[in-house]
Amino acid sequence: SFGVEATISNCSNNYGPRQHVEKFIPRQVTEVIDGRRPRLYGDGLNVRDWIHVDDHNSAVWAIIDRGRMGETYLIGADGEVDNRRVVEAVLRQMGRGSDEFDHVTDRPGHDRRYAIDWTRLRDELDWQPQYRDFEAGLAATIDWYRDNEAWWRPQKAAAEARYAATERVL
Repeated sequence: SFGVEATISNCSNNYGPRQHVEKFIPRQVTEVIDGRRPRLYGDGLNVRDWIHVDDHNSAVWAIIDRGRMGETYLIGADGEVDNRRVVEAVLRQMGRGSDEFDHVTDRPGHDRRYAIDWTRLRDELDWQPQYRDFEAGLAATIDWYRDNEAWWRPQKAAAEARYAATERVL
């Protein structure tokens, strides 16, 4: 409409270092660091295509460098994992039993599945994610949160206070 040359990208769920503690994976990791039980919404079978933030960044650069103006590119990693399996993996990697979590009331309108078809990015721009092993990427993420408590600690109490107003253990 206004002559702006642009491309659009839409991405699946990111994980990795420096993500705010209100987001799903950092919240679970920091809860375990603090000696608390992670909380899982509903039955935990909500599926997300998890992509490491470094892969998201690299895909955006591929779109900038090789993408066609005016096109939309979806960024994914074929990393579909349900939230329960994510929590169990966090607990296992942090030396806790994979069942040491609490179910809490589900969020209103919580989508059951987010899926991305990133075929165009792969085929047209010859892009591939580097973090294909979710468990390895998760382990590096856990290490980052363990090593950088000074970065996330100031945000944690306020984030948990917001959740406390809506969550109820089942």
